[in-house]
Amino acid sequence: MLVNGNHYRSVWFEKDKIKVINQILLPHKFEITELKNTEDVANAIKTMLVRGAPAIGVTGAYGIALATKKGEDPNEAKETLQNTRPTANDLFRGIDHVMDSLKNLELSHKDLYALKAANDYANRSVEACKKIGEHGSKLIKDDSRILTHCNAGWLACVDWGTALSPIYAAKRQGRRIFVYVDETRPRLQGAKLTSWELLNEGIPHAVIADNAAGHFMRKKEIDIVIVGADRIAKNGDFANKIGTYEKAVLAKENGIPFYVAAPSSTIDLSCETGEKIPIEERDENEVHFIGRERITPEGAKAKNPAFDVTPAKFVTGIITEKEIFKPEEIAKVFKR
Repeated sequence: MLVNGNHYRSVWFEKDKIKVINQILLPHKFEITELKNTEDVANAIKTMLVRGAPAIGVTGAYGIALATKKGEDPNEAKETLQNTRPTANDLFRGIDHVMDSLKNLELSHKDLYALKAANDYANRSVEACKKIGEHGSKLIKDDSRILTHCNAGWLACVDWGTALSPIYAAKRQGRRIFVYVDETRPRLQGAKLTSWELLNEGIPHAVIADNAAGHFMRKKEIDIVIVGADRIAKNGDFANKIGTYEKAVLAKENGIPFYVAAPSSTIDLSCETGEKIPIEERDENEVHFIGRERITPEGAKAKNPAFDVTPAKFVTGIITEKEIFKPEEIAKVFKR
């Protein structure tokens, strides 16, 4: 995708280092950060310097390749990286993909195979997201007004994105579109990242407060909702950034189609329902502070779940790299 007219991926491997776009500094500063060891990779994922389910999946894959190249124990690297963020299924899929490539190999060959496996995983992820755009763009008519939540664009997905991929594809097909961008408290990924991506792509949009979406739905100013996912359970329930559940309920109440866009790497068929999805709890200071300014009274406590679970009954369809499916079809189409 584009940054000032130049193409970038959000994460890649170059000269024995992982390079990532530093998402913490956006939108005010565009900077490439180098990750030189397993500790760097783990910290980048924990602090959300790199974030988004497919992106951290690829970063995890490259993390194993980096550890192997440096002669570290890949099993120790795997344990460290898997403990960074529990909700997104892609992280575990990316790590396992590279670990599986190392089975029954001589130690001297492992670094080459690990990097090849990580690059293959990254390229497959990009292609899956591009296909999501091709399938999902069929849902977007000319003059569509689209609501999205959090950032599920190319920053979150190496390239193209999930929820934003159909929007980018529709734009490139010549359709007029307008996007309502939820700010996404407390980390403000919509306001900081999605808006920045859309500006670079020349797509008209407006950032709205998280609690304003219902107002625009009731006024018939939103035609379709498309969000990403961090884990999709076997029955079609899914976890996504906190605030997604209420958008789905509001969409159902107002008769607005609600779609989830995600690659197959996000689907976890070993997880029977959304009740089994682990929900990450982050530091309460993310709620107390915006930047360095405290916005709550000293002594106040805060709760900070990073994700919520939306039941399948609120989902119109799931946009994947294969096609668009009903939630109840997922278990039949995708195998463990």
